[in-house]
Amino acid sequence: MIDASFYQNKRILITGHTGFKGSWLCAFLLSLGADVYGYALEPEHPSLFEECELEKRMHSYYGDIRDYDKLKNVFNQVQPEIVFHMAAQPIVRESYKDPKYTYEVNMLGTLNILECIRQSNCVTSFINVTTDKVYENTTNNQIHIESDPLNGYDPYSNSKSCSELITDTYRRCYFLDKNIPISTVRAGNVIGSGDYSKDRIIPDCIKAATNHRVIQIRNPESIRPYQHILDALAFYLLLAQRQMEDPSLQGAYNVGPNQDAYTTTEQLVSLFCETWNHTLQDNISWEIQSDHGPYESNFLMLDTTKAKKALNYEPNWSLAQAMQEIVNSFVTKEDQYAYIMSCIKQYMHS
Repeated sequence: MIDASFYQNKRILITGHTGFKGSWLCAFLLSLGADVYGYALEPEHPSLFEECELEKRMHSYYGDIRDYDKLKNVFNQVQPEIVFHMAAQPIVRESYKDPKYTYEVNMLGTLNILECIRQSNCVTSFINVTTDKVYENTTNNQIHIESDPLNGYDPYSNSKSCSELITDTYRRCYFLDKNIPISTVRAGNVIGSGDYSKDRIIPDCIKAATNHRVIQIRNPESIRPYQHILDALAFYLLLAQRQMEDPSLQGAYNVGPNQDAYTTTEQLVSLFCETWNHTLQDNISWEIQSDHGPYESNFLMLDTTKAKKALNYEPNWSLAQAMQEIVNSFVTKEDQYAYIMSCIKQYMHS
């Protein structure tokens, strides 16, 4: 689906490149021969970014996405051709604790990168990565399409809804005349090796398993669009390429697994335990342990018909393949960067 030659030697700027998803995207673009630049906060410890020694393999700038002057200075130096905006405060529970910071990062950060693009003449394609949680969730088991109302419930989800609206306004008011295609992508829950984030199910599973503890899950019946991170990144890369070739493709897109691949948290954790125990000859298990945390929707499903029809996109890896990749990272004899690159190569060939 992705034309590898398209990205050869292209100057790519990724905001939020030191995060889990950003690190995988950096590695993916490096495998395609791109000239990769990043702007983000310094990586946390531990992090996939540090494990892969990505700072040595690309051009990395550290700064706060809310600092427009610093971002603009880096932008002017880099003169990127394609921009992927991934910088965010991405955790729902953290957004309840600090809503002001969450709104500042997710709204002002979007505004700042759009302003950089508006005042430049170098960008030919822009992708704003948001979330499946941007939709107004009515709890009636609705499968969301791109035209559904945007009104995320919690501060994180709502701030991402605002990011979508800001992007759409800039598209209509500034970028159509400049012929700069811009799109937003509403991805489901991504999983993969190297995720150390707080309050995410797979990192929690790994922490428990490596410490020989029973895995505790809060909402076993919650349904989410779980998919391997490479399936989401492949769509970002495909869309950035295709909308540059055909600007009529720009807009908002859902990306997630096929509807028959949706699963509950209980099923996901059971698959993790099965894969971990079989591969590492272990005997981990899980239990339900509610912590009476803030509200989170029990049902999130995305209709991905638009992505399939417009770009001929199909998810590549099953949930079982995704889980095996995560567990394999604990038994591989390769260093982390070599392992990630081998996963990308396998994904592209499959």
